[in-house]
Amino acid sequence: MSEWETVVGLEVHCELATASKLFCGCRNAFGDEPNTNVCPVCLGLPGSLPVLNRGAVELAMRLGLALGCEVRPSTFHRKNYFYPDMPKDYQISQYDEPINVDGVIELPDGTRIGVERAHLEEDTGKSTHVGGGGRIHEADRSLVDYNRAGVPLVEIVSRPDLRSAEQAKAYVNELRAVLLATGASDARMEEGSMRVDANVSVRPAGSSTFGTRCEVKNLNSTRSLARAIDYETRRQIELLTDGEPVVQQTRHWDEADGRTHPLRSKEEAFDYRYFPEPDLVALAPLEEWQAAVAEALPLLPAARRRRLADVTGAGIASVAVVVERGLDHLVLAAMEAGGDAGRLMVHAEHDLAGTTGALDVDAFAGLTRMEADGALTATQAKAVLAELVANGGDPQAVAAALGYEALSGDVLAEAVDAAVAANPGAWDRFLAGDTKVTGFFVGQVMKATAGKADGKAVTALLRQRAAG
Repeated sequence: MSEWETVVGLEVHCELATASKLFCGCRNAFGDEPNTNVCPVCLGLPGSLPVLNRGAVELAMRLGLALGCEVRPSTFHRKNYFYPDMPKDYQISQYDEPINVDGVIELPDGTRIGVERAHLEEDTGKSTHVGGGGRIHEADRSLVDYNRAGVPLVEIVSRPDLRSAEQAKAYVNELRAVLLATGASDARMEEGSMRVDANVSVRPAGSSTFGTRCEVKNLNSTRSLARAIDYETRRQIELLTDGEPVVQQTRHWDEADGRTHPLRSKEEAFDYRYFPEPDLVALAPLEEWQAAVAEALPLLPAARRRRLADVTGAGIASVAVVVERGLDHLVLAAMEAGGDAGRLMVHAEHDLAGTTGALDVDAFAGLTRMEADGALTATQAKAVLAELVANGGDPQAVAAALGYEALSGDVLAEAVDAAVAANPGAWDRFLAGDTKVTGFFVGQVMKATAGKADGKAVTALLRQRAAG
């Protein structure tokens, strides 16, 4: 495997969070009774004409600007194909002149992945194959729900900059965070409002020439995405190692057997016979409109991570977790209220994975000050925090109610002396440089003080005695 390099490009389809469809006034909603949100336009009936949804254009621009794309004048085309999920036998999409081009997504580790384009198009209906294993070739019959036909989509096409399954997962997670931050989509993969296709190829390590790619569909979770990329990588390497070519094709990911299966030969653009949509004029958003959309953008995840890292000095991994949970605003506010940056980050990363509940900024800041001053141990602070989340209150009052009183320096020193005197063999090992016994002594002191000792303070006293 180390002799080969995986190359991945992703096509992510995101339904936009509009109230109505892209070219008609039908309701855009998930889970309604099949074929109830339809009209002559989205059913492609003769004589019906599309009218472009202004709100969808604004959301597409919002997403494009958030991805650092250039918003350009664009045109719509008819993408012709003959599947029953589009009754008019074509999909209105953008072809050679998309609205958003040349963007980038910055992953939490700092890696930058290019975005080729993010174009507008209408979604298709949803086919359900009944009987067998749910695949079309096994089914007794197929049913089509046209509620989704005509729902506005943005298709985000990455450049082939991804090099592993884990990096592809990170890309999708980051894109989802941007979608949610901008309000462009609810990005619910489980409901199909965010769908991912992966173009996977392999090449010899160090080569600059791309291999033959296969497009993998039916990836409805980041777990499926990663498994499919790993499987397809192994499959292609085995073919090439055996002297067989990789055939360019579209493949279906089967979650049950953990394999990809041939679906059809990979289509090229000419297979769809694109031609300009004669019923829609070119789309050219005014610069004033673009500027207003850009001005209204919120602070995006990558910028929030940089801000939190700069202010707290925390590492990449911790910052990424805290921002992903949406706790960076709480940490920054608590720092302004006098909280200890290090302890705030530790609690946000490890102890506030769920809800913050009744916890307020001042209580959070006060709790970490008590820790920093030695009034609470890390274990005690965690218990106090849990109570603050559940019921709110003042951290000092909660600590007192729980029986957490700071030990005086003399009491702690006596407990350390007693532990050393009672365990001469362990102390000799400590003096000889065996740091593994530090935890043993901390445990002995904690036991003697009913858990009130601060482990760091105990360690510091042990080192003082060893040095003196």
